[in-house]
Amino acid sequence: MMKSAALALALATGLAGAIAVALLAPRPAYNVTGDASDARPLWVETKWPFAMDQWGTGRAFACKAAECGGEVKLYLRAKLGSCNCTTGVADDADLDRMSDFDLVGGEVSPLGAGRPITIAWMKGRSRAYALAARDRTGKSAISIVFNDRCDMIVATVVLPHDRPATIEPGVMAFLNSKPVVHWAELALGI
Repeated sequence: MMKSAALALALATGLAGAIAVALLAPRPAYNVTGDASDARPLWVETKWPFAMDQWGTGRAFACKAAECGGEVKLYLRAKLGSCNCTTGVADDADLDRMSDFDLVGGEVSPLGAGRPITIAWMKGRSRAYALAARDRTGKSAISIVFNDRCDMIVATVVLPHDRPATIEPGVMAFLNSKPVVHWAELALGI
């Protein structure tokens, strides 16, 4: 009887450990379409490279040059209670104000007008920018901000080239993927 209880405890402990490792370990490459024959970007989760600020940390992903035409970095985090609860991300001024460009040098110049986007059930905006800071981490960036009521998710994509339109469809597909949408639900407390 004692051996059965010890075996059951050992199995339960092992299972709990395996679940913890699966939830906390860095995620492997993720093909945004789930189809290995598709040439869409592969995103690998990396360590959050920034110091903690008032919004906390987020999640960081990288897409290698072979898949994205240069190494692309994507930073994603929730900002709770900081969105206009009525209008959300209504225009480019809202998008500019809510973006996370302070993480990547702060100085940006819009490359054109933003556009409305949809991530799962959430609405928001996307806009491309040239990075202008001397200590910039890339040549251009895309800011994507979307919200659920008063809470928002901010995605900052840093590119080594000045062609953000070439990667934006892959980024949008990744943000709409099940793993990212599930993370957004958890981050927003849904």
